Amino acid sequence: MTSMAIPSTPVEVPDAPPIPGLTFRTGRMPDDWAPLAEIVSAVRLADGVAEVATSEYLAADWGNLEAWDGGRDLLLAEVDGRLVGFSTGQARMRDGALVIDTWGGVLPEMRRRRLGTALHHWARGHFRVRTDAHPEAATRHYRTWALEQEVGDIALFEQEGFVPIRYGFEMRRFLTGTLPEHPLPEGLELRPVRDQDLRTILIGEDEAFRDHWGHHAMTEDDIRSVLEFPETDPSLWQVAWDGDEVAGVVQNYIFTAENAQLDLRRGWLERVSVRRPWRGRGLAKALCAASFRVLRERGMDEAWLGVDGANPTGALQLYEGLGFMVSRRWQAYGRPLDGPAPAGWTGSGTTTESQP
Repeated sequence: MTSMAIPSTPVEVPDAPPIPGLTFRTGRMPDDWAPLAEIVSAVRLADGVAEVATSEYLAADWGNLEAWDGGRDLLLAEVDGRLVGFSTGQARMRDGALVIDTWGGVLPEMRRRRLGTALHHWARGHFRVRTDAHPEAATRHYRTWALEQEVGDIALFEQEGFVPIRYGFEMRRFLTGTLPEHPLPEGLELRPVRDQDLRTILIGEDEAFRDHWGHHAMTEDDIRSVLEFPETDPSLWQVAWDGDEVAGVVQNYIFTAENAQLDLRRGWLERVSVRRPWRGRGLAKALCAASFRVLRERGMDEAWLGVDGANPTGALQLYEGLGFMVSRRWQAYGRPLDGPAPAGWTGSGTTTESQP
């Protein structure tokens, strides 16, 4: 996050559709957080994704993206002053390449008019120019993603030459009835999270994810994002210690604003991780079982998590064994900067895995 906010400016979008009253501008933060959260929520719900955003969520999340500024990196589409769409992104090192991630959305009543295409083109061009002088820019490509029910997004990506490069699932488990018993491995213990341990926990968690697809090295901005997120409640986290060493972590979250709006009692197991020296001993099962109990104690009746379908540690099978069931599928898409992706392209010199 830059130290001085860049002011909002009008933007000319060359391939903008001929919609009366349509204009584009960059963000004006913090004023735009609230209307942006409304449109993010409306887009998700219209696509059948039961998730909502708040201005506080976005300010902590997007506002702490490394080197991101809404006055430069966020494009807003308005019709007669009403926000109807947005596009943004970020460039950062992932898997040994400089990856330009982009995302955006358009209100349902404005779809199928090529507004989403114009917003997508702007984000790709904007972040490509910004990365031209990057010192690690020898290998660069675009990446984006969609849940299976976001059919409009998927059609856009395919039209723009993106191909599937990774898949995964969001999984659900009810917390009613008998919960599984999985004790901690010998020599490990769970401790309440202290403020002075937060940085150590996050650094240990980051190390655990270094061999996972899409990993990027944790920065101070990432740490600040976690600490400033309004629903971060370390009393929910389950952290296993081996003496002074963090062995494994589950960051549990209850998104209270989302649950209230959607009439849910749902908790999330975020970033389930076990560091290499402690793998293969049942620690992940123990941390998840402890997470089920703390979420139920807080009044939740279901738990959700996301998992990479090709996770190298066999996480999908682990979660199925714990009673999770697949609720929806996500797909990551990618393409080279200079043209559509050839069949089987992944951006890593290999072909895509067989996908169910």
